[in-house]
Amino acid sequence: MAIGERIKRIRIFRKMTQSQLGEAVGLSDVRIRQYELGNRTPKSDMIRQMADALDCNYRSIDEPALYAAEDVMFALFELDEHYDMPLYEVADKKKKGEKHICIGFNYSLLDEFLSEWMKKKEELASGKITRDEYFEWKIQWPHKDKNA
Repeated sequence: MAIGERIKRIRIFRKMTQSQLGEAVGLSDVRIRQYELGNRTPKSDMIRQMADALDCNYRSIDEPALYAAEDVMFALFELDEHYDMPLYEVADKKKKGEKHICIGFNYSLLDEFLSEWMKKKEELASGKITRDEYFEWKIQWPHKDKNA
């Protein structure tokens, strides 16, 4: 979801008008509308100001980089809005006593894609394919696997 759509969703959730949000951050409702429509993209400092005005974490508005744990969480929250993802606690087969939290998707096509990815990761772990072959598969996906 784009930044503008996130701003609008949270603004509506907070029962604010575009004018009210604009006033809270020192902008016109026209500028807020431009952000929400994706015609303009707010700069980082404006995203933080809007987050303050909307009483939310700025990461819930900003485009996630997906390298920080918090960014991954907000990306998962966004996916949960679309797929109603169940969470599971699963015992680690390799490390006795350790457990992991796993995510499911209520979307069969995505489950198929994830199964395909899991197969490739297993092939990498077992030595059937090299790290370069695994990387090649990822950057070519979803093109037909040349090694299949």
